[in-house]
Amino acid sequence: MKKLAISLSGAALLFASTCLASAENRCGWIENPTPANWWLTDRDGSWTIMVQGGYEAEGMDMIGDISAGDYVATNGNYGYACACMEVTADAENSRITMIHSFRQLSIAKCENDSALPRPGQ
Repeated sequence: MKKLAISLSGAALLFASTCLASAENRCGWIENPTPANWWLTDRDGSWTIMVQGGYEAEGMDMIGDISAGDYVATNGNYGYACACMEVTADAENSRITMIHSFRQLSIAKCENDSALPRPGQ
């Protein structure tokens, strides 16, 4: 039994280190234009985070209320902000599959990044 416990904890450690090794930092516009629709637009393109009634990345609770920080409202309670996220992404499908961390930045940070398109473009 002790040998099995060691094997299982070793497997869990290997899995965790594999997940963290594939995590990447992505910074850009975090957009939430309508209920339960979220994406991140960075210098590499647009990354789906959540689609109402469909896809949802693990770790959405890491994002929190973006309107509490530097934020632009575009549709009632919905809008966009600037952020950096530590994520695991599926490049083939342009999706973020897991959010490991989230840090909201000033709007100016994204506005001054010439590699980023304007939100909504």
